[in-house]
Amino acid sequence: MSFFKPMLDRLWRMADSAGATRVLAIVSFTESVFFPVPPDLLLIPMALARRDKAFRLAFICLVSSLLGGIVGYFLGYYFMEVAGMPIVRFYGLLDKYDAIRVWYETYDAWAVAIAGLTPVPYKVCTLTAGAFRIDFMVFIIASVLSRGLRFFAIAGLIYLFGERVRFFLEKRFDLVLIVFTILGIAGFFAIRYLK
Repeated sequence: MSFFKPMLDRLWRMADSAGATRVLAIVSFTESVFFPVPPDLLLIPMALARRDKAFRLAFICLVSSLLGGIVGYFLGYYFMEVAGMPIVRFYGLLDKYDAIRVWYETYDAWAVAIAGLTPVPYKVCTLTAGAFRIDFMVFIIASVLSRGLRFFAIAGLIYLFGERVRFFLEKRFDLVLIVFTILGIAGFFAIRYLK
């Protein structure tokens, strides 16, 4: 039996509940600024519960995430010391702050796109993009492309494979979380070593 089965069952139940779409939008928005839980964990069961609305749910994730990203960008731009640095400290990236600056100076939109696609905390990307004065339109375009690809890829897989994805998740949810964790760690290493 999966160690995370109770959490997965809760997500399946929440996916069918009234107001789930609103919760998805809130999670997508707040994850772009400070919340540690990725919206994918809610998007997957919701799209499975309403497969015909998978792309609509992905669009809600994208728009909410982008709006949160804009808030994160301007928090970083105007209030990095007061609001952004505590979040950077929380994720243990304070000593990497200057390395992230070099990463942005070197890779610009690619840095934003990598964070948008991977489990690298997108909130760190949004805050530092503002703090390091990344061109706002470059930030928006890279965010739309990377976050859109991520959310719509999930929706597409669910739309195409439906219940097979659910059965896979029910049997292998621990493995999925381990893979997400490994990808997250790899993302932190990318921030550390890509200069």
